[in-house]
Amino acid sequence: MPAVSKIQNETEVRRWFEEGRSYAWMVEEYERKYNISTTPSLWANYRRRKGLEPRLVRDEALIPWRVAPEHRWAYPLALLRIEARRRAGAELSANDEGRLARFKETLADGDLVVHYDPETEEGFFLIPREPGDKDMIHEPQRNRARA
Repeated sequence: MPAVSKIQNETEVRRWFEEGRSYAWMVEEYERKYNISTTPSLWANYRRRKGLEPRLVRDEALIPWRVAPEHRWAYPLALLRIEARRRAGAELSANDEGRLARFKETLADGDLVVHYDPETEEGFFLIPREPGDKDMIHEPQRNRARA
């Protein structure tokens, strides 16, 4: 017997994806509207099964590294992802806008950039800007040769 889907209205859900609703919003809305508990992974799996566009913005200029699994949720990386979404034209939440503004201010005030070293426990660091650093990050050596 096939599993029963928690999705009550596929047209509605597709519209939410088109509107750029967050998974957290969808979880809350389903609980409010249908009294059905869901998880962000349910919505991510739905998106993938239905062939909808991925939600992550890929910006190799801001995140040129292959990030180790233990570093994927580091705060500087999260802020680089928010900046990537901003540059791609996505609407940011007021919270993300504030966090990004404070982060960029920290970088500017200290003349700092984000550096990634996968061989360390922390992974991400803020370091002094060097002459070859053109953006918010310390360019990996392989990228500097292309500049």
